[in-house]
Amino acid sequence: MGTNVTPPDSRHRSSKVLRAVVAGALGVAGTVAALTLPAGPVGAAESTLAAAAAQSGRYFGTAIAAGKLGDSQYTSIANREFNMVTAENEMKIDATEPNRGQFNFTNGDRVYNWAVQNGKRVRGHTLAWYSQQPGWMQSLSGSSLRQAMIDHINGVVNHYKGKIYAWDVVNEAFADGNSGGRRDSNLQRTGNDWIEVAFRTARAADPAAKLCYNDYNIDNWSWAKTQGVYNMVRDFKSRGVPIDCVGLQSHFNSQSPYNSNYRTTISSFAALGVDVQITELDIQGGSAQTYASVVNDCLAVARCTGITVWGVRDSDSWLGANTSPLLFDSSGNKKAAYTSVLNALNNASPNPTPTATPTVTPTVTPTSGGGGTGQIRGVGSGRCVDVPNSSTTDGTQVQIYDCHTNANQQWTLTSSGEFQVYGNKCLDAAGTGNGVKVQIYSCWGGDNQKWRVNSNGTITGVQSGLCLDAANNGSGNGTLLQMYSCHGGNNQRWTWTG
Repeated sequence: MGTNVTPPDSRHRSSKVLRAVVAGALGVAGTVAALTLPAGPVGAAESTLAAAAAQSGRYFGTAIAAGKLGDSQYTSIANREFNMVTAENEMKIDATEPNRGQFNFTNGDRVYNWAVQNGKRVRGHTLAWYSQQPGWMQSLSGSSLRQAMIDHINGVVNHYKGKIYAWDVVNEAFADGNSGGRRDSNLQRTGNDWIEVAFRTARAADPAAKLCYNDYNIDNWSWAKTQGVYNMVRDFKSRGVPIDCVGLQSHFNSQSPYNSNYRTTISSFAALGVDVQITELDIQGGSAQTYASVVNDCLAVARCTGITVWGVRDSDSWLGANTSPLLFDSSGNKKAAYTSVLNALNNASPNPTPTATPTVTPTVTPTSGGGGTGQIRGVGSGRCVDVPNSSTTDGTQVQIYDCHTNANQQWTLTSSGEFQVYGNKCLDAAGTGNGVKVQIYSCWGGDNQKWRVNSNGTITGVQSGLCLDAANNGSGNGTLLQMYSCHGGNNQRWTWTG
């Protein structure tokens, strides 16, 4: 993506004048019950967006502001037309945890209760984001901020456990421009694995909710930012990191216009094994043709499971009514764009055939540092790095043992340089001096859990610079592993089969 593309979000929050949460509001509503919408008969012509979308098993949602629930025109349109709801700002970090450890769900619950009382599902937004953090969180850094993020996710997800269809776990973590890399933020500076930690925390807190990554300007397949997110999702799927969906915000304007490769973007993400949801759709100028194209692109891919427009009427848009970005005008009248969307939804196949592969072969590079999953085999011993007795206890010192295919010898090298076993334990140096034990420990992102696989066969600790070493030059079953000054011996050389 070009650097001239303006992010539609984080600069426009908190003020009462700004209605919606621009970049971070993911919109999907409802209750966790009835996750699959019934498909209607072929050719049925429905008169509302929700009913028309349901014919192909999809949802059609909107963003709702608690402060507008007293506006009868607003709620009447929202109740009639949509079956998914996202809170604009009410479930964000500053709203739900204004003081550390003190949660406030008053307005989030108002939106949630209105939705479920009217038969809609709810999509939660957002758990981890660089923006709209309360002052206490902005003042933190490093391990304190990391723990605060984990505590926040647990607090919010546990409050709504079993009630939310999908969570926008991480929002807008990638940078604009041509790098395809991460956005610099206080969360990013806690360690490159922070996104993975957020997803794993959310999965543990509510295993039933879908977990999504959400971002803007990842609609155009040719943009570096899109490719960066694609690489991350591909890496997560290959390593078993729990991610279920990708949210395309799709704020289309003259700087970030709809492109005909949008369908390629949707199908490419879907081919990774995740759902795709259009989460914050608005189109400046309200082109009926563009709205129809967006909807048809979603309908063409079976795993594009729903669409959310970011606001009900033009007057409710964060962009301002004069930009005419939504499906209803400021007086609540249906616009030409509404008709084009409804017609497209009514023309959809009831059960679209899944798109197995994108129409354009992805031209992406592997996620930096990722190494797959496999065994770490000692050159001197021919034996593999092994967790004794398949223990999962923190502090268990690892050993070398005859190689086999059990999980306690299967190590995943992550993009941040960790060797993970069992999905949540890391190879961990217990210190920085010669002879300190190498153990398994719950992954937390420290440099003592990060490793470099070198071309000479050694594996060195990032924190200490010492080598992974089979103690006392041992080669037999049960020889324990330690950290030791690198000397080139075969007891410090390893083959990595990932």
